[in-house]
Amino acid sequence: MSGGRALLSGSQATEGQVSDAVKGNWVDRLAPVPIRPYLRLSRADRPIGAWLLLLPCWWGVLLAAVHTGRFGWSGLWIMAGCAVGAVLMRGAGCTWNDITDRDIDGGVARTRSRPIPSGQVRVRGAVIWMVIQSLLAFLILLTFPIGAILLGILALGPVAIYPFAKRFTWWPQVFLGIAFNWGALLAWTALTGSLSWPAVALYLAGIAWTLFYDTIYALQDIEDDALMGVHSTARLFGRRVRSWLAGFAVAATLLTGIAVLGAIGAGNSLLATILGFGAVAAFGLHMMWQFSLLDPGDPESCLRLFRSNRDAGLLVALFFALAAMA
Repeated sequence: MSGGRALLSGSQATEGQVSDAVKGNWVDRLAPVPIRPYLRLSRADRPIGAWLLLLPCWWGVLLAAVHTGRFGWSGLWIMAGCAVGAVLMRGAGCTWNDITDRDIDGGVARTRSRPIPSGQVRVRGAVIWMVIQSLLAFLILLTFPIGAILLGILALGPVAIYPFAKRFTWWPQVFLGIAFNWGALLAWTALTGSLSWPAVALYLAGIAWTLFYDTIYALQDIEDDALMGVHSTARLFGRRVRSWLAGFAVAATLLTGIAVLGAIGAGNSLLATILGFGAVAAFGLHMMWQFSLLDPGDPESCLRLFRSNRDAGLLVALFFALAAMA
């Protein structure tokens, strides 16, 4: 294979670096050697996933601040707690994913260098590492209101199911979206004390966004997935992938707009309203930019565009934050 799916070779491979990790990342350069395989198992060398898990949380709490007109120290703690929790739960989820996918990963060029299939970490050690991360995240969750705690516990279901989805459905990205965007519901509830329909609209927007970016990500593995019998939306859509991606981008933008419309109230200023819908415009324009550059046959390009979704999500968070302060 070529491009983003090529294995690292020579001394890089012997050092245990993962083929699709960010080159020169802090784990490979600075982390103590004994714990590097575990940090790689948690994708600490590939931080984009933690961002994509965190950003819907920040959307939820910041849009709730727009809706209620209050934020304060509780809002700051929710944002900070979600940040630490996202890193931990993303790490635990990736560890679980690699445990369940260890045989599949060994047959795919891009994932063969991961810690379990490459022999850097034993399954027993991976299970212990997953439990440690999950317990630490649960301790943070316990500092949130009871409604948010219950939602956090419910989130474990989609997280547990997702690694198996590619075996029984062509739409595993839906299951990823359900799990990855749960934080929008949790963070809204943590600040407001209850779940409201604008948070649900925001959650659905996040799922559509996940379908957009993770289909782009899956384009890297389309040949290997076909050989391994692994399902994905990228394989399902085939030559129609650009049309489907456009549809997901439109759906994500419209649903974000509906969420903003529901959150804006009589107490909000005109500036807050403009900034709220500015988030919608910035989000849609970023996805349009990605779409314009997409080459489904170029794995390196697909990986770059996938990673750029951190910026798409940060734009939404930034505009929501400004709207909450207006």
